[in-house]
Amino acid sequence: MAEKDEFYIGYVDAVGDRTKKSTKAFVLITIGVLLLFAFLFGFFQRPAVNSSFDFDTATKVSGTYYEMPYPMLRVELAESTYKNILLLGFGKFGANSYLNDIRSKEGNLEGKHLSIEGNLIYYNGKTLMQIDDSQKIVMTSKQKRNPVVAESLGEKVVEGEIVDPKCYFGVMKPGYGKIHRSCAALCISGGIPPVLVSSDPEAISDYFLLTDLKGNPIHKDILPYIGQPSRLKGKVEKLEDWHVMRIDVSEIEKLNKQSLIY
Repeated sequence: MAEKDEFYIGYVDAVGDRTKKSTKAFVLITIGVLLLFAFLFGFFQRPAVNSSFDFDTATKVSGTYYEMPYPMLRVELAESTYKNILLLGFGKFGANSYLNDIRSKEGNLEGKHLSIEGNLIYYNGKTLMQIDDSQKIVMTSKQKRNPVVAESLGEKVVEGEIVDPKCYFGVMKPGYGKIHRSCAALCISGGIPPVLVSSDPEAISDYFLLTDLKGNPIHKDILPYIGQPSRLKGKVEKLEDWHVMRIDVSEIEKLNKQSLIY
């Protein structure tokens, strides 16, 4: 005699044995699949980076303003010990749109002492500051301080990828993936300095601010190379806690490698 199918009725408490077994098996398999997915999701995640962005906290910092060649504030931490804070604007723009207001009143700012209030960004020993209001930039002394002396390290060849330091260093955490390559291009074209992140363990630094051969800022000319594993050659200078590489953009050599960042 053929076995009859069980007929489930929601308002009846009694449930057939076959329905109980199939429901229990479904629940156990579903839980197992979810646990496996959670494990794999966590296993393949990149480790969190040691970056911080004080978005909700404004900090006032005083120091000597320099363009090296990008806007920086040189802060004395202790006697003969300095930290150079790279200045950035709000959103995807450089700091010059805010600095121009005080330049129009005070003239050339190079070597002058400024007090700036903004949001600090920290990453791997580097410090950056986002400025969102030109009224928060105040000149505290017009007397010029001793200039920063650049130490020439000669010509170097470094492999790595070009990023925008604002998102990569902490505003976007993590600033990885293809979508962030487009973001980096917008940031650099808007005036944020390009930075080479070295993938060479033998390199003298992990990060290099990039300029043209004359030491001038570069932005739009370097856009095709952002997030592309490349080999760069240029003269390197050490400006205390930053390294600057002067390059000829046309000599950047793209490598046949997959991006480790984007």
